[in-house]
Parts: sequence; C-alpha cells; structure tokens
Amino acid sequence: MARFEIKMPKLGESITEGTILSWSVQVGDVVNEDDVLFEVNTAKVSAEIPSPVAGKVVEILFKEGDTVPVGTVVAIVDMDGEGSGEASETAGSVETASAPKAAEVSGTASVPKVQAEVTAPKVERWYSPAVLQLAREAKISQEELDSIPGTGYEGRLSKKDIRSYIEMKKGAPAADVSTTVVSAVAGNNSGSSSVPSAEVQKKAATMAPQAQHGQSASAVSSDASVEVKEMDRVRRIIADHMVMSKKVSPHVTNVVEVDVTRLVRWREKTKDAFFRREGVKLTYMPAIAEATAQALAAYPQVNVSVDGYNILYKKHINVGIAVSQDDGNLIVPVVHDADRLNLNGLAVAIDSLAKKARVNKLMPDDIDGGTFTITNFGTFKMLFGTPIINQPQVAILGVGVIEKKPAVVETPEGDVIAIRHKMYLSLSYDHRVVDGSLGGNFLHFIADYLENWKE
Repeated sequence: MARFEIKMPKLGESITEGTILSWSVQVGDVVNEDDVLFEVNTAKVSAEIPSPVAGKVVEILFKEGDTVPVGTVVAIVDMDGEGSGEASETAGSVETASAPKAAEVSGTASVPKVQAEVTAPKVERWYSPAVLQLAREAKISQEELDSIPGTGYEGRLSKKDIRSYIEMKKGAPAADVSTTVVSAVAGNNSGSSSVPSAEVQKKAATMAPQAQHGQSASAVSSDASVEVKEMDRVRRIIADHMVMSKKVSPHVTNVVEVDVTRLVRWREKTKDAFFRREGVKLTYMPAIAEATAQALAAYPQVNVSVDGYNILYKKHINVGIAVSQDDGNLIVPVVHDADRLNLNGLAVAIDSLAKKARVNKLMPDDIDGGTFTITNFGTFKMLFGTPIINQPQVAILGVGVIEKKPAVVETPEGDVIAIRHKMYLSLSYDHRVVDGSLGGNFLHFIADYLENWKE
C-alpha cells in the first residue's frame, strides 16, 4: 500500500514542537484531502492540521496531550484507501496504547462513550474555532458549552466531545443529558436519569485536570496558606523563553519622552471619517508602527538577528504587535513588509490581526517572520516599561500611555507653559550588536517622527 506520513508541522520560525490537543479521526477512518486530522497547540498559535492526501488512517502514533518535536511522524495514511491486515493490527495496538479507554455509559437513551478520566471544564476555558462553530450551529449557549466535560488535553473540549454531546441531546431528554454529563465527570456510569446529589454536582464542578508527569495540577503545599499550581504548557514555554532571552542578550533600555500633541489632534480630526472609509477604528498604533518601520529602514543594523558571531541582516521589515489574549497570555502577530504599507494599510492589517489573535484564529503565517516587536504598555495605563527582547530579534519598543502634562513650549514671543499630550517610549536592545549611539539614534528617529506628525 502507498503510505503517507503525517508529520508535526512547523508553525512558526522559532517553533520546535507542538502539543496535540485533539484528534478528529480514528484508526480506520477514511479521510479526504484537506479533512482535519488533529488540532495542535504551540506557544504562539493553535491550528487545525488538514490531511494533505486522501486515504485511510492506518496508524496514530501519539495520543492527545503529547508534545511532539517538529518533523516527527504522528500518523500514517494509506493512500490506496485500504490498510493491510498487519497495518491495521499495528494501528489498532498503537491506538490502544496511546488513547485512554472509554467508559460505557448505559441507559434508556442511546448515549455515546465518555472517557472515565473526563475532567470538568475550567472557568474561561479555551475553545477552538471548530468547536465554537459546531456550538453555534447546534444553538448551544455559552453556559451549556462550559458545562460539557472535555476529554482533550488539560480538559479541553474536542470536536469529538461536542459532536457526542449533540448526538446525546438528540437521543435523550434534556434532563437525561445534564444528568449523564455530571455522572460521567463523577465517575458514575449508571446512566440514571435521576437528579445527581449535591455531592456529585460539587465533585463535577471542582474536579481539576491532571497535570503532566503524574503530578496534580493543583496541590496544597505543607504550608496550608500556600496553594501550588503547576504552570500550563504555554506559560512554561513563555517562562523559558523569557529566561533564555535575558541570558542570551545583554539588555539595555533607553527611555524618551515624546510630545504627541500633533498626533492626538490629527487623530481626533480624522478618526470618524477614517472609520466610515476603512471600517476600522483609528488608534495610535498604526502611526507608531509607521514610525517604527521607517526607523528600521533608516537603521537596518537594528533589523537583524544574531547567529553565533554572525549578524543576519533581514531584507524584509516585519513588525510584530503584541496582543493580550483573554487568558492573560501575549501573542505577537506580524505585519509583514510594514514599510511598504501606508497608514491605512497598517491600520487595517493591525486591526485584522488583533481580532484574529483574540479569538484564536491566527494562522502560522500570521506569527512567523517577525524582525522587530512593539508592545503597548499604555493599554494597561502604564507610563513605560523595560520590555524583554523577543528572540531571535535584537530590539523591542515599549509604548506608554498618553497623558496631558504641563510643559514648557518655545514660541516666537518666548517660553510659555502649555498643556501637551505626552508619552514615553522605551527601547530594549541587545548590546552585543546594538551600541548606545545606534539605540539612541533609532529611538529618537521614532520620537521625532511622531512629534512632527503632519496634521
């Protein structure tokens, strides 16, 4: 048979591994080209991975929750559409070894299998776009969605879970559905339609997913006043990345105060017409991104990365804009060739990427290839910060909140005190390749560009 190897894809320039959140297929399933095989999560993005070929799934080599290096074979598809008996037997053994056994839920209604180790959903849990689409089509409310137990990694809801739930609703009365869900979480396989006890409901609502390495995700230390919670995988990767960046790059941070009164006046005059014309709200970020892109063009020594004792000069200016997600994590979508876009193009691109980031719909290309990063402390009303460089880049710009301040203004009649709109910009840079003069000139280029904004 013609066997096609499905490998863990590389979902970003610096991504070396991915975690399988859920499988959309089982061994023996026949798939068409572009059918979703599995969902993968990395430190930067979650994505559904389609099949590049049509055929039958004959092997699944990793289970949900496994973290797999990029390029590793995770499944095999027989392109002839029929797997040999030997292959099917192997695939079956792999599936059995890698997937936890499901517990049969009996009852008068036809109810799908539910895993015995189902975990109750967490507050503000993450849902993939595919799951949300299925929920909308089935008219499942957010409250009802939050109550469905997930069998995916760390209790996440997979497409298989919600499809089973939808089928269960079709075949059982509403009372039976809620009862079965709670019973499955509590480990009660009787399938009784009686109302679960308060103790069972409490257990279902408070059960926490198990962490990796066999340790509890939430444990109380010997000090009763301290609760210990293990970091989730994304937070661990972020933590490792931050520590690595500080170890690799000797950070220096410069700060400059910028008078953006002209920029503020211009925005106030044009924002309504801009919204009617472009369909997006006009913020200050497009102007800051434009100034940054022009600075990178003027100082290409900052648009680089370091490889040992080699400096890699990037031919494209790709500006990443840090976006805060609902779970508190930051993700950095990238505006590619930002220096070639006018202000309107930058505004539309930034708005589109930010919206996609907040609903977890970024694609790998949306976060790949950044050469410089901007992070906005002003969103949190901060004056300024000392940001950590986003490796393998060599600099990052921090943007503070805009405030009204009394300032000395030079006029033909002499100095006067006036109310001006001011903000702080902070630039952290890698002192291995960016000296103080280069860093200072680069930052002042951005400041001057914004101060002299054409109204």
